[in-house]
Amino acid sequence: MIDIKKGTVIEIKEIRDGVEEILVDIDGIKEKAINYINLTGRIKKGDIVYLNTTAGNLKLGTGGYHFVMINCNKNSITSDKEGHIMKMRYTPFQIKCFCVEEQQSPYHNMFLNDLDLDGLPVIICELHSMVPCAAASVKINTGNNVKIAYIMTDGGCLPISFSKLVDCLKKSNLIDYTITIGHAFGGDYEAVNIYTGLIAAKYVIESDIVITAMGPGIVGTGTKYGFTGIEQGEIINAVGILKGIPIAIPRISFSDKRDRHIGVSHHTLTILKKIALLPAIVPLHRYSSEKLDLILSQFRKEEILNKHRIRIKDGWPGVTYVKNIDFLQVTTMGRSINDDPEFFLTSSAAGIVASEFLKSK
Repeated sequence: MIDIKKGTVIEIKEIRDGVEEILVDIDGIKEKAINYINLTGRIKKGDIVYLNTTAGNLKLGTGGYHFVMINCNKNSITSDKEGHIMKMRYTPFQIKCFCVEEQQSPYHNMFLNDLDLDGLPVIICELHSMVPCAAASVKINTGNNVKIAYIMTDGGCLPISFSKLVDCLKKSNLIDYTITIGHAFGGDYEAVNIYTGLIAAKYVIESDIVITAMGPGIVGTGTKYGFTGIEQGEIINAVGILKGIPIAIPRISFSDKRDRHIGVSHHTLTILKKIALLPAIVPLHRYSSEKLDLILSQFRKEEILNKHRIRIKDGWPGVTYVKNIDFLQVTTMGRSINDDPEFFLTSSAAGIVASEFLKSK
């Protein structure tokens, strides 16, 4: 069931591409809400709106936002965009998207061919927060002329406009283009699945390096297979099948309060041992010897070193670069770079590995 409440818009706090952050009055209480322009049109002060308050009522990790479902002050909204592919299909919010591979696309005929990635380096993240340091590390090691495409999957939030991080990364020139796949929507390009998304990154955008990750909001249950980040293993397989270079960022932390996420997260161990059927490169930072020994022992115990290749690099340059961007505040599970440095250093090391493949071509 959906929790729905009626409110009045009292302030428009911020407008980004595709999204408006607003304040609404709900029964005399001021609450934060998100209005997706592509779904419900633009909003103005005084509008009466119906809001999905389900996640907010559960105190889930949506940043404390409710979401506008209906603007009572609009009689109708008509999309003027092209496209025949529906995302969020058969829901009240199904949205028309123009996908790169559909019949009306100028790229349709290209997708009829048996294309591969021809050694394209693809950095594969489990969490959205891994993207910034990986991208920064690529740029500072190869130069700003290198073109990075970010593919956002539908394992987390679906509208890419929800991510303030993506907005900041584009403004900082750390990522150049975005592709939203599956039911995720709102990227510079839309694609039906990870395979066509990767091909679009290679041949439509002509990217030098690709980064894949879900949007904000990973789902986890504390069980072996019950987390949406398990898609990382499936993307490793997709990149391998398409003859790209899969570079899988392991989830490393020494600050998480949960034992299953200390050192190498149980998520990473499951992904690399059980889900990834094809080999990947697994980057690590030059941690202290004590921490590195623990990480490698965890990998050995799960026989991961027999399948995947470890590359150890210094992740500090990318991390330092990100820390010096004033308007880019990066956190993972509420922890900053200073709180959980090993997590971000690992992501940065992945960027170095990817850029070295690019330099060797």
